[in-house]
Amino acid sequence: MVESYVDNCILGNADADKTSNEILRLARDRETFGVIFATGASQFETLRHLRKRVDLPWHKIIGFHLDEYVGLTPEHGASFRGYLREALPLSKMKAFYELDGTSSNPDKTAEQYAARLREVNPSLCLLGIGENGHLTFNDPWEADFNDPKDVRLVNLDDQCREQQYAEGWFDSIADVPLRALTLTVPAIMRVPMLIAGVPGKRKAAIVKKVFDAPITPGCPATILGTHPNATLYLDTESSTGITSLLHE
Repeated sequence: MVESYVDNCILGNADADKTSNEILRLARDRETFGVIFATGASQFETLRHLRKRVDLPWHKIIGFHLDEYVGLTPEHGASFRGYLREALPLSKMKAFYELDGTSSNPDKTAEQYAARLREVNPSLCLLGIGENGHLTFNDPWEADFNDPKDVRLVNLDDQCREQQYAEGWFDSIADVPLRALTLTVPAIMRVPMLIAGVPGKRKAAIVKKVFDAPITPGCPATILGTHPNATLYLDTESSTGITSLLHE
């Protein structure tokens, strides 16, 4: 399903409302449940609106996040776990598990995080789409739609790193890490509900490709079309190339 809104603020509010409604639904008959949270510029408004909701049962939520740069401490402005420490009310949550990008053994960290994911089996995942079509840090052709692992160490391609620099997270392209830990495509696609926020004119080309291109690891986000319960939230700028589809 696709929904489009006038601007990023309204998009974020709608995204947060859908997320909140799903959390409230899950909380009706569960003592705890897992939610995977996304980061990055596309999530600013969603998480801001979500945190303002006073009716959410944060005490039932076991939180995860999608990815983290290798080598960045939580204090670095680009650290995803560092960002979520500020964006989410972690003290109210049942638990929140972080991907440690500074681990001396990233492969072992990936295995341990994957084990926690399997144990909790999250019910809801927030995510975005990169300008190169990546899902989390599964970049084109690095992504494996049949990956046997749920979390892995990956290399970041040039376009991905350029996006992070262009968004202002790093002082130079040379400062953007070359590797990251990320949930894999199968781990994401296994989650029963996906909510993707994709605002801004920089995302218009890749949004069009998601709808027009064949399903391929060359554009990992194309796999979203096969998920039975995924909603894509766009704004006027990001939906430019698919306007006709929105009115069919």
